[in-house]
Amino acid sequence: MDDSKIIELYMERSEQAISETSKKYGRYCHYIAYSILHNDEDSEECVNDTYLRAWNSIPPKRPSKLQTFLGKITRNLSLNKWEKLSAEKRGVGQTSLILDELSECIPAEQDAVNTVENMVIRDVLDRFLDELPAETRKIFVRRYFYMSPVKEIADEYGLSESKVTVTLFRTRGKLKSVLEKEGITL
Repeated sequence: MDDSKIIELYMERSEQAISETSKKYGRYCHYIAYSILHNDEDSEECVNDTYLRAWNSIPPKRPSKLQTFLGKITRNLSLNKWEKLSAEKRGVGQTSLILDELSECIPAEQDAVNTVENMVIRDVLDRFLDELPAETRKIFVRRYFYMSPVKEIADEYGLSESKVTVTLFRTRGKLKSVLEKEGITL
């Protein structure tokens, strides 16, 4: 079913919206959740929570890209779940490694002064990603949005793991420089 029709089902408060969302984006949302949590049961819980969050958000929101909207919800719910599990001493997967890598160039949320600064960082990051070569951008997004392991990225793009690692290292360095030029302190 077309995204606009699915969104209309949400706007009409039809429960069919959730089943159509599940059919079209269930595997996509599960991939995101599982990449962070590495546990089917926890991932499925986050996917179901994604459907509930979408149901409660549409209306009033009318997302322009349903896939991106659902992906963000799933990612945020999964990261929150991961933080909760980590606090309970049940750390999982590579998530802490990935967050450590990013901490070198992006300030932690608790360090951000306010929402305005977060919006500035988001705008700078969007511009930064737009200026990257396509392959570098795909590698960066796969690692830091989808939380994919380096080996999986290397296999998908036909690159060596060291090439992916070096690309990520250099890209983080460039991002750090861009943020510093914009006056965003780390």
